[in-house]
Amino acid sequence: MKQRRNTKKVPSFRKLLKTSRLKLENKLKNKQFKQQSSAKKHRKEQKQIREALRDAKARIPVPLEKYKKKQPVEEDEEEMEEESLPLDMLEEDDLHLMKEMAQRASFVTRVLSSSEPIHARKRKQDSVIEKYEKMPRRLQMEPEKEVIHLLPIKDKRGIIPQSMEKPVLSAEENEGETDEEEAESEQAPVASVEDPLSILSTEELLLRRKEMLRDRKVRIAALASAILSEPENSIKKLKELRAMLMEQDSTVAVTVRKLVMVSLMEVFKDIVPSYKIRPLSEAEKATKVKKETQKLREFEEGLVSQYKFFLENLEQAVRDWKKMKVKKSEVIPLKAYKGLAEVAVKSLCDLLVSLPHFNFHNNIVIMLVPLMNDSSLVVSEMCCEAVKKLFKQDKLGHSSLCAVKVISGLVKSRNYNVRPEVLKVLLHLRIKEVEVKKDTEDITVKKTFMTFKEKRKNLSRMQRKWKKAEEKLERELLEAEATESKEKKLKLHTETLNIVFLTYFRILKRAQKSPLLPAVLEGLAKFAHLINIEFFDDLLVVLHSLVTSDDLSYRESLHCIQTAFNILSGQGDVLNIDPLKFYNHLYKILFGLHAGATNDDIAIVLECLDLMLMKRRKQVSQQRALAFLKRLSTLALHVLPDSSVGILSTIRSLMQAFPKTDILLDNDCQGSGLYLPELDEPEYCNAQNTALWELRTLQKHYHPVVRRFASHLCAGAPAEGSEALRPELGRRSPMELFEEYSMKGMNFNPPVASSVPRKKGVVLKSDSFLNEDLNKMIQLNLGEAAGSGHLDFAKCLIAQSLG
Repeated sequence: MKQRRNTKKVPSFRKLLKTSRLKLENKLKNKQFKQQSSAKKHRKEQKQIREALRDAKARIPVPLEKYKKKQPVEEDEEEMEEESLPLDMLEEDDLHLMKEMAQRASFVTRVLSSSEPIHARKRKQDSVIEKYEKMPRRLQMEPEKEVIHLLPIKDKRGIIPQSMEKPVLSAEENEGETDEEEAESEQAPVASVEDPLSILSTEELLLRRKEMLRDRKVRIAALASAILSEPENSIKKLKELRAMLMEQDSTVAVTVRKLVMVSLMEVFKDIVPSYKIRPLSEAEKATKVKKETQKLREFEEGLVSQYKFFLENLEQAVRDWKKMKVKKSEVIPLKAYKGLAEVAVKSLCDLLVSLPHFNFHNNIVIMLVPLMNDSSLVVSEMCCEAVKKLFKQDKLGHSSLCAVKVISGLVKSRNYNVRPEVLKVLLHLRIKEVEVKKDTEDITVKKTFMTFKEKRKNLSRMQRKWKKAEEKLERELLEAEATESKEKKLKLHTETLNIVFLTYFRILKRAQKSPLLPAVLEGLAKFAHLINIEFFDDLLVVLHSLVTSDDLSYRESLHCIQTAFNILSGQGDVLNIDPLKFYNHLYKILFGLHAGATNDDIAIVLECLDLMLMKRRKQVSQQRALAFLKRLSTLALHVLPDSSVGILSTIRSLMQAFPKTDILLDNDCQGSGLYLPELDEPEYCNAQNTALWELRTLQKHYHPVVRRFASHLCAGAPAEGSEALRPELGRRSPMELFEEYSMKGMNFNPPVASSVPRKKGVVLKSDSFLNEDLNKMIQLNLGEAAGSGHLDFAKCLIAQSLG
């Protein structure tokens, strides 16, 4: 007969967890049983004492005063009986004997101190009293046996519960121990027997904590190094390391848990494979495989399980902090919850960025996105930076799509009451190309395989056989292909962008006065060229109403204008729309640019000018170009040198794109009327009747690049010759020049003016930069002077510093 194979395995970690939970339940049952038995014993003792008191009370004789009312009646009856007796017939001895017996038997005349039984029915009570008197002072009862529940045993019949009897001390011993404990607690209430740490001093406690931390660190390092050396054989060690997250020593619990969180995070980042592990089906589990394959399966299953448990522990730490939950064990103090939660969030952010391909990545996204709107700035910034990095490194779009869906749901569920940083994260999406003309459902991979009917109609039997083999091979090649198809990428990007625009349009429609509006306008300005052409008319109407409402800030107005012209410069160029109101609004607000500090507004202005005047040069009239040219030259006098360089480069591009604007370099007037600089409509300000006299003033600027641009423009912006720009200046766009000389990027080093008188022994070149001290002085002292147009004052300061 074939013997049965022993299939008993070593219990897994999950079974050990279950049995430990069973142990806790058994301990709780034992505790409850002990309390019930002690209460039952106490009730028995109280009942016996009550019975004894009741018997003793019944034995006490009743005083005669209580029977005063009944006594006359009994005396009358005795007198009647005596009168009725024939006393003459009794002898004196008999009469004397009867009187003695009556005196001894009567309850009225009996001696009260006598303890002899009087009535036969009192014998039962006397026996109870005697029994009580014979009982010792301390009740000597049989000790009740306490049952201890042990781990169950499983055999063929099923699960068999196991238990053992624990001997209980007698009542005398228990009372003796309690009396000793009470005495010790009265003598030394601070140093109790149960708390040996209270005896130690502060220095000893600190030394003990230091030693414990050192031991824990060594243990963590040993486990982590062992796991990294052999990941396939170290699942048990990984479980042991994760079990240290439940450190119960209150002196080192917080620090140890933080160290274990960071260590586990780094370990998982190193040992996690570069693919997603899927669960095995029942058929795959039942199939016999090689030992190497089985070992790999066990490793993957254990790795996914431990990774899941680790994420649950991190999530629980964050939840405890959000709910400020006080543990019953009081292992972690309430103030330590925040630090523990910050480490947990940091670990989740690193896993989000490092393991976007692995299991449970969507769960991490769902958990971290709501924390982007958290009241704690540290937590919010960590989550926002993590999502930004995720968007930047996501080449295909799976992770970005998941994150955008969760962000959209968060904004809608909070009724658009979220922080602007939540929407600014969407600006870091890597979306440059989408299928706008088609819906998402139409963007599908075209089928290249023939149907069965087509094969049967067009192919012979042998050809069908070969075609089937070829199609099978092509499918396998597509599955094994490492790079995703372009169609799938476009589909994901299109769906992502549709969700982004849906969020933006909801805010524009329902929450125009929300603090989210600047982030929405900035996002529309960046992705406007990807918007479907069907939404152009409605969106332009909304943007125009926002611009004319005067409720927007300066930058928000610039974003509205930038969005409008991004729409019209892309697919909107086929539309016959003249955005005259947007031109007028930008012409009106140009002088509102901050002149005393470098900011990002000038970059948006330069981009808007490029979209409005250069890319739409065919739709721009000559009068409009002259008006913008004159206003930009006036603006170049008041801003800082970096902004002035960008504006002068834009003027150069305009003069080259519109050759007839050179009339502003002559003194002769063209046409009738006077120039109206205060008029906010560029078409009717008569800009042709003025001149660019500002260029002559800019030729005396202290910055050599500004002087060079001014001289170049005064000569008519020639492409070659002595007045032409050097290639490093002429080939760069206005935005690049602004960024190069921007003080914000610490690249602004104003050179020395060639017209400044030089001191003997000092060699200066026209394009050389000042030394460090002079550079700091110019940045601090000349910023406002040069920015406000006080060029003479700036020159005096430079000359004074040099000589």
